[in-house]
Amino acid sequence: MKAVEAVVEILKREGVECLIGYPVNHVLEYAARWDIRPIIVRQERIGLHMADAMSRLSSGKNIGVFAMQHGPGSENAFGGVAQAFGEGVPILVLPMGYARRIAHIRPNFNSTEAMAPVAKTTEPVTSADEVPNIMRRAFTQLRHGRGGPCVVEIPTDVMNEELSSKLHYSPVTSTRYGPDGADVAKAAEMLVAAKDPVIYAGGGVHFAEAWPQLKQLAELLAIPVCTSLSGKSAFPEDHPLSLGAGGLASPKAVHQYLHAADVILGVGCSFTETSFGIAMPKGKRIIHATLDPLDLNKDVEIEMGLLGDAALTLEALIGAVEGLIDGPRDNAPVAAEIAAVYEEWLAQWMPKLTSDQNPMTPYRVLWDLQNTVDKDNIIITHDAGSPRDQLSPFWRATKPLSYLGWGKTTQLGYGLGLAMGAKLARPDALCINVWGDAAIGFTGMDFETAVRERIPILSILLNNFSMAIELKIMEVSTEKYRSTDISGNYAAMARSFGGYGERVTDPAEIIPAIQRGIAQTEAGVPALLEFITDKEVEISRFSL
Repeated sequence: MKAVEAVVEILKREGVECLIGYPVNHVLEYAARWDIRPIIVRQERIGLHMADAMSRLSSGKNIGVFAMQHGPGSENAFGGVAQAFGEGVPILVLPMGYARRIAHIRPNFNSTEAMAPVAKTTEPVTSADEVPNIMRRAFTQLRHGRGGPCVVEIPTDVMNEELSSKLHYSPVTSTRYGPDGADVAKAAEMLVAAKDPVIYAGGGVHFAEAWPQLKQLAELLAIPVCTSLSGKSAFPEDHPLSLGAGGLASPKAVHQYLHAADVILGVGCSFTETSFGIAMPKGKRIIHATLDPLDLNKDVEIEMGLLGDAALTLEALIGAVEGLIDGPRDNAPVAAEIAAVYEEWLAQWMPKLTSDQNPMTPYRVLWDLQNTVDKDNIIITHDAGSPRDQLSPFWRATKPLSYLGWGKTTQLGYGLGLAMGAKLARPDALCINVWGDAAIGFTGMDFETAVRERIPILSILLNNFSMAIELKIMEVSTEKYRSTDISGNYAAMARSFGGYGERVTDPAEIIPAIQRGIAQTEAGVPALLEFITDKEVEISRFSL
């Protein structure tokens, strides 16, 4: 058996059903021979984003895999690897590498060395006989601890090298660990004694599939729950105890309740300080439940750390809390307060959400979208910049993983690949990406990939012919040189690729256009709806 055949056989045993990539990487051809579907993208970053979504939607059980050529292919892939690293998503990256004799000679791009700062592990295949050991190490890291890319670089001269014996490889199983019982007891006492506790849930709740435990603990102690962007949909946002998701823009209740909290329980989160997420208020007593010890006291000072899987941690907390109280607390008073704050905030925004102005406001587009789709059978994601800040505060996610949020690092164009990967993982769901005319400039050519590879997503484009979010900080360059102006007829582009494209200029046509787009996806055709909007720069932002 050749080394390349051993790699593909291991992927098969690990349950990999499709391999995303850009040639030439011989793993792609051999994957097809082993009945693993190769999906060829137009650029490497999109393929990594697709693999990213596939791992997320399986809670890290079915790992997304991406393969690319050595040299320029690996260089182009760097940004996608970095994005997955920032979001803590496990993906297996299989770059070809230069032949071993020149792998470390400059200026050759060595993925093992270059990607080390943005990967969980990197390792080159040194010989065919080492393939099973190296792949076992990679899959072990992918299925344990904080997520992140694992890079296995396969030099060109190793691909056809023969193993000296039969391949011995068993799929990697995952092991969970939980927090110290004494620490759990102290944390439970803090929560029970707190006057105004708040739970802040991150993406780790998704990977642990700890959604029932999070809901049970919140209801047991009548604790309001907010999430990070990556944790959005981990707690149902139509639940009376939901505050919504915290980001650069967020519902008023998120800020109000975090500001008033005396104890904050962060679970499945890193508390990473970022310009695109909510900042934790100072002076709070913080319990930090995380899988990664490197998160503790990293960006916020904590009083108690609970190390372990989010589901195991929450189960332990529930057991400890139940021993301290007579029964579930009455949720009604705090639920009524949350509802009052939400209704007041929403009323202030309803004029934008329902506006008939023309050019239309993006808020009207997204409000109508939310009230048209079947939210129990969708997966939606935003893009960087304005689409993220216009969508996340108002979209009420009702099912786990129905919203793929992100924001520690914000590469433009990320949302398209996420939606495409989501559709591969969940072909029964309506998969939507919301982006702007800046983001489509980065990755829009891969809408053709959706058409060619038969991945029928619904793409919602907000086109205001401008980099609107930059207008306030580029006033002179805009006035003198039109530096923030951008243009394009993207509906026509979608049609030219063989997809469905429609440009919408009338607010009255928003819902009918969405319905036509959904019908196209149900017929197997990717649809791009281009809504011509005004240069909206206002977001739902509050200061603590």
